[in-house]
Amino acid sequence: MFIVELIYKAPLAQIDAQMRPHVAFLKKYYTAANFLISGRQVPRTGGIIVAMADSRERIEAIMAEDPFCRHGLAEVRIIEFRASQRAEDLPSRVTEP
Repeated sequence: MFIVELIYKAPLAQIDAQMRPHVAFLKKYYTAANFLISGRQVPRTGGIIVAMADSRERIEAIMAEDPFCRHGLAEVRIIEFRASQRAEDLPSRVTEP
């Protein structure tokens, strides 16, 4: 599993201009079962994605497709971890905006 941190390098106006393609990118990888949860950081300086893949290289390749990254608007930090525990009621704890 991976924690992916997007760190904005551009003004929010430029980020917002690429939001629609970024959301399409997210949907593609939710459908592919690579992304589990995502959202904006507070304050809005970037975003977080919890992801799954066979390798770090696969996550790096996926993130290279993100419009924020392709256009140089954000940098990516990838943290790999081995999930060893979880809350039994996890689905009921996660709420949508």
